[in-house]
Amino acid sequence: MAHFNRHPITPWLLMAPQLIIVGVFFFWPAFQAVEQAFYIEDAFGLSREFTGFTNFINVLSEPEYFETLWTTMVFSFSVAVGAMALALGLAVLADRVIRGANIYKTFLIWPYAVAPAVAGVLWLFLFDPTLGILPELLSAIGVNWNHNLNGNQALLLVVLASIWKQMSYNFVFFLAGLQAIPKSLLEAAAMDRAGPWRRFWTITFPLLSPTSFFLLVMNVVYAFFETFGTIDATTSGGPGGSTRTLVYKVYEDGFVGQDLGSSAAQSVLLMVIVGVLTLIQFKYVEKKVQY
Repeated sequence: MAHFNRHPITPWLLMAPQLIIVGVFFFWPAFQAVEQAFYIEDAFGLSREFTGFTNFINVLSEPEYFETLWTTMVFSFSVAVGAMALALGLAVLADRVIRGANIYKTFLIWPYAVAPAVAGVLWLFLFDPTLGILPELLSAIGVNWNHNLNGNQALLLVVLASIWKQMSYNFVFFLAGLQAIPKSLLEAAAMDRAGPWRRFWTITFPLLSPTSFFLLVMNVVYAFFETFGTIDATTSGGPGGSTRTLVYKVYEDGFVGQDLGSSAAQSVLLMVIVGVLTLIQFKYVEKKVQY
């Protein structure tokens, strides 16, 4: 047994299942997308022609692509900030609950188990202009809700559904971070007459900065890639492309429009954009993290 543990091949055997899954479901499709971006091929993959950077030039010359990029930025920023702020507030409240804390925390974690498409359908029913409860309540205060016609309302709907889906993930990490903060620090600050608000901003929030930075990176990745199901179930990118994000445009052009070369080029550009955003976060935001 000791010989097996010391053998250099042991770590590779233990990691092999995960490496195979990552290689088959991430690196191989990514390699195929990069290769396909330099070709024009028919919808059935029977013939192809090498075109160099033509697909990239065509994509970057479309005004619609930059409109979609702006929509994606607004959507991703709203989802990341909204999901993190709401989860932090709920985690602070849950950390103070004494009676029934486990039930309270369980209900807050449940939305993470819901599939993105199901979350979209739930919020679609809530905001349905004819059957939903919330449009009735909004009409009482003079707000005419119809996300099928109003692009801003449609964008707000997919943002709310995506925040609700991601909030539970953030809540778990923030709650764990809060419970790891030594109570002695907060008690010492309280004895120095520091109020709850000052204790939060001078002690709690700085000590949560590693958790916040990790969640910022994960939430940006979530907003860019993992909200496809929510958008498809609620608005399908409409009305008029007001909720079409970059990942949804990749689906529309590739799967619906059968323009595989353009779709692959957009996939490569999307990977580059997310990679650059992640590097910016590590270069500038991480400097403010207090480990």
